Amino acid sequence: MDKITQKILDIFEQISQVPRQSKHEEAISAWLLNWAQERNIEVTRDEVLNVFMNIPATPGYENHPVITLQGHMDMVCEKTTDSDHDFQKDPIEFVFKGDWLYANKTTLGADNGIALAYAMAIVESDVPHPELELLFTVDEETGLTGAVALKENSLKGKILINIDSEDEGVFTIGCCGGVDTKVWFPLEYTDVLYPTFKLTVGGAFGGHSGGDIVKHRANANKLLVRTLWALHENTSMQLIAIHGGTAHNAIPRDSEAVIAIPAEEKKKADEIVAAMLATFQNEYKGFEENLFGKLEVLEAKEKAIKAELADRVLRFMIAFPNGIEELDPSVHNGGPLLAETSNNFAVIRTEDDVIRILSSQRSQVMSSRNMLTQKIEMLAHLAGAEYESGNGYSSWQPNWNSALLAASKKVYTKLFGKNAEVNVIHGGLECGVIGAKHEGMDMISLGPTIENPHSPDERMYVPSIKKVWDLLVELLVTL
Repeated sequence: MDKITQKILDIFEQISQVPRQSKHEEAISAWLLNWAQERNIEVTRDEVLNVFMNIPATPGYENHPVITLQGHMDMVCEKTTDSDHDFQKDPIEFVFKGDWLYANKTTLGADNGIALAYAMAIVESDVPHPELELLFTVDEETGLTGAVALKENSLKGKILINIDSEDEGVFTIGCCGGVDTKVWFPLEYTDVLYPTFKLTVGGAFGGHSGGDIVKHRANANKLLVRTLWALHENTSMQLIAIHGGTAHNAIPRDSEAVIAIPAEEKKKADEIVAAMLATFQNEYKGFEENLFGKLEVLEAKEKAIKAELADRVLRFMIAFPNGIEELDPSVHNGGPLLAETSNNFAVIRTEDDVIRILSSQRSQVMSSRNMLTQKIEMLAHLAGAEYESGNGYSSWQPNWNSALLAASKKVYTKLFGKNAEVNVIHGGLECGVIGAKHEGMDMISLGPTIENPHSPDERMYVPSIKKVWDLLVELLVTL
């Protein structure tokens, strides 16, 4: 491994020792503040704990334009079902497999800790550069709220390099807008009449609800609800509780429900679960190899959701949209499938006598995002549920005539002897929010190759780290 790759990974490993779950960035924000202060770097934090650092230009580059390097400090915290990792205190454990870096049964957090590592490595190296602004935001993963909290014109630079893309050799110049919707059903109860069981449906691959939703990934919440409906129609099942998913932007991998079934119908229920599993395995053949469904005995429960309410909840969740709503109509003639509008049926929770449902809608077209959100709200209304939509953020409209894009493409070709790709992604990036607050900001997003973000299978391609470093270093003296 070359020295600069090792240096960047060493810094990333230091970052990975500090808890940084979305909405719990106090420790990592303080760590970054201390890192800057130890090096006599001008550093400030705002009220939401975003961190701003100002790095003076190296001699000879004082008259070059200020460049902002930006990434987010939080990470999606997902783990395998057999992991006892505590994201509030345990460090992320690195696992190298050939040229790939994984974590031990958890998300790696290269999305987006590697951005911090790049920027900090530039500060600690002797590479020439103009005046730099380092902007490290909080809570990108649950609604871009750190970027939303930025003050108008709070950045000095008019050139921003976001290091939050996941394909080396690909420049991103646009992204979707998004919004979350919360739906909840207040619960009413009746007595449990039968033996109690836990129904688990899972083993799905999961992944990022932006970049991976077009890849025919199974949503465990949807599979669970379909299985529950089959049981509801064919047995005397009582619904007691239901849980699934972990985050608005992660495709659910495992979901479970607590149900009650007459003892004499247990065999029939097992047959229904097995038949539904066979159905799912056929629907996702070649895409999902580890799907499972099972019924397990639980200790007796005292109360179940009233039958009429359980029926309404299940009907609502069966009708709930999930996956691709519209494909990008500009892609045709054998090009790759790209999502224009989608929804992630993200989280189901039974708590405090309420069933809560969270979804995440995305679209390149803001009116389509709003239409899909309205559709979900109307379904909730018809089902007699309460609902609220929020955490919305704007799309980032691409600028194909960007001077930054032109320079980046030229530098990439010079360094690597081939052309970079340019794309617009279905995920959300902070560039849209930052650009809306800073008129005239020229922006691009890039990064090393990261696969399967937002899942325990997240991995980073180590050889791509140095290529992104070389690109950044050359861009800093070119712009």
